[in-house]
Amino acid sequence: MKRLILAVCLVITGGQFYNNYAQFTDPSITFDKTSFNFGNFGELDGVKTHIFTFTNNGSQPLSIFDITSTCGCTIPEWSKEPIPPGGKGTVKVTYDPIGRPGAFRKSITVKSNARESSVVLYIVGLVAPKPKTVADDFPIKIGNLRLSTNHLAMQTVLNTQIKVDTIQIFNESDSILNVMLTDPPPHISFTVKPQSLEPKKGGLIYVTFDGNKVKDWGFFVSRVMFKLNGQIIQDNMLAISGTLQEDFSYLTSEQKLSAPKANLNEDSYNFGTVTPGQPVEHDFTLKNEGKDPLIIRKITTTCGCTASKPEKYEIKSGESTNLKCTFDSRGKTGKQFQTITVIVNDPLQSQVVLRIIGNVEPKGK
Repeated sequence: MKRLILAVCLVITGGQFYNNYAQFTDPSITFDKTSFNFGNFGELDGVKTHIFTFTNNGSQPLSIFDITSTCGCTIPEWSKEPIPPGGKGTVKVTYDPIGRPGAFRKSITVKSNARESSVVLYIVGLVAPKPKTVADDFPIKIGNLRLSTNHLAMQTVLNTQIKVDTIQIFNESDSILNVMLTDPPPHISFTVKPQSLEPKKGGLIYVTFDGNKVKDWGFFVSRVMFKLNGQIIQDNMLAISGTLQEDFSYLTSEQKLSAPKANLNEDSYNFGTVTPGQPVEHDFTLKNEGKDPLIIRKITTTCGCTASKPEKYEIKSGESTNLKCTFDSRGKTGKQFQTITVIVNDPLQSQVVLRIIGNVEPKGK
């Protein structure tokens, strides 16, 4: 019995000794520090660098096989050769602050053959933003004139509304710059204040959009050219965009109750899979569930490959019209998602959107 107990003890002790020995012989990575604070520095102070030092406390060679960071602004370098037992190695971390003002905390994960298979290092700091330049505030350059933008989106404009917005401008030249805009459409007007910009001074372009003068509906975009000191600049134009909607605010309670109401039998059609050039046609049905006539103001499509034509543009109460839609698949491949926007005089739903979807695949694919 004593021999049996002794044998069991030897087996247990021997197994424990073997496990401890195996752990002892593994490479082991220990960093002097696992985090570093760069403190406060400026965005223009250049790339910051810190070197983390580690020791192999095991009895086998240590190899780092990968290091990953949380962003491209943190670039690690490390000792590529195996580190012998008791030897030291380094991980060099650089941080580029350009375009990254504010506080940061980045992690760097070190992967190796050590029994600590991965170790996470951290760098932190606070980047003061660089002083803004004229080019930062006015990124668009047209001759000697700089603009805050060359595309003014006026968002929604009602057909009874006069909407005004502004664009900031700056004269970067050393002489007076006379600023004008040429041949605007009747519904858009411009006022430049001051019209003659002093050198290294700024001003404003006041853009006025008169919805009463527009004989159209839906999305619009107009482009005009600058005339600087009497010379027309053709390289870069100013774009004014928005969406013109009908104003229903004048309707009385009784008028709202009898207003037209647009209702579609369906709002999308999936044509499945067709080959290039194979015609696609589908009829949507638009019904007027209100009392007053429903008038189709305009129909627009996402591209010239899609078209729609109604049987009639004025739909009486309780009546319907077919919207015949076609999709030209010539020159198209892959998944298709085309829309047709129908603008109507329904005060609750002034536009309805039809969707034509499917897939175009060449023969034999």
